[in-house]
Amino acid sequence: MLPQPLQAQVKLSAWITDWQWETGMADWKQLSGELEEIKLFAAYFNHKDELYLTSDFREALPAFLEASKEGEPARGILTIVNDRFHTDGTAKQKDPDLISRLVATPESRSQHIKQILDMASQHGFDGVELDYEKVRKEDGAKLSALYEELYERLRAEALSLRIVLEPGVSLSSLKLPEGPDYVLMAYNLYGGHSGPGPKADYAMIKELGGKLRQLPGDHAIALSVGGFDWAEDGKAVSLTEKRAVELARDSPDEPKRDPDSGALYFEYTDDQGIRHTVWYADGTTLAGWMDAAGEAGISKIAIWRLGQMEANTLQKLSEF
Repeated sequence: MLPQPLQAQVKLSAWITDWQWETGMADWKQLSGELEEIKLFAAYFNHKDELYLTSDFREALPAFLEASKEGEPARGILTIVNDRFHTDGTAKQKDPDLISRLVATPESRSQHIKQILDMASQHGFDGVELDYEKVRKEDGAKLSALYEELYERLRAEALSLRIVLEPGVSLSSLKLPEGPDYVLMAYNLYGGHSGPGPKADYAMIKELGGKLRQLPGDHAIALSVGGFDWAEDGKAVSLTEKRAVELARDSPDEPKRDPDSGALYFEYTDDQGIRHTVWYADGTTLAGWMDAAGEAGISKIAIWRLGQMEANTLQKLSEF
C-alpha cells in the first residue's frame, strides 16, 4: 500500500562524500536553501588512532565551508567514521577494535574528544556527527559514555552532536544519552550483501520510524539514493542514479516500479553477454519513502548521498 503524502514540514539534511565532492556540491547548489544541514563525509583515523583527512577531503573543505555560509546557509557538519587507514594506504572499514580502544577508559575518551573538538573548531564546522558502526556489544556502555561526554563538551562550544545508528541497533540494550540528535539508517535492505531488491521498502521505513520514536527528541531517518547492479555471475556494484538511468537505456524494457518500495528495476545484458538486474531510487521513490517516514511520525530526513542525482529527483526533494 502506498504511503499517504507527508503533511508535516520536512527538515532535510544530506551528506557530501570526499570521493564525490564535486558532483555532490553541484547537487547541493540545485537544492539551494532546502537543506538545514550539510555533512561532509568523512574524517577517518590513521594507524595511530588519530583523526585523519584524505587529500580529497582537504581539497573539498574550503569550497564546502564557503558554500555552507553563503546564500541561504546550511549548518556545516563534520562526519567522523571508524575507518582506519594503515601506513600502506589500505583501510579497515568500520573497525570495531578501533572503537574498543577509543572508548576504553575515561582518559582515552577524553583524548578522543579533544581531537574532535580541535578539528571541528580549526576548520569552522557547526557540529560533529559520529558514524561508528559494527561496535561490539560489550563496548556499548562506554560508547554511550563517549556520546554523553562529547555532547557536553560540544554544547559548551555552541556546537551540535549527531549520532548515526545502524538499522539493527537495539535501543533497549544500548542506553543512549539524551541531548544528541540521532539519525537511523533506513537502507541496506538489499545491496552488495544480498540478491537483487530495493535499498528500502515502505514497511522497513515505517518499522524503523517506530523504533526511532522510542528515543526522546526529534530525530532523523536516513534514506539512500542510487541503487545496485547485480550481475548473474554474483558480482554486485553500487550505482548513482545517473548511472542507473544510463544503464536503463541498454534494457529492452522500460524500468518497472515495485509497489512495495516504489523503487525502479530493470534487466539488461552487457557487452560480454552477462545478464544484470538493476534496482534504484528516483525522485518518486524518495517521495514515497519520505511519506512512509512521515506516517511513522518522522519529519527529519537525511539523504545519503548527494552527487550524480537526476534533475527531477532534486526538484522533488526541493518541493518537500
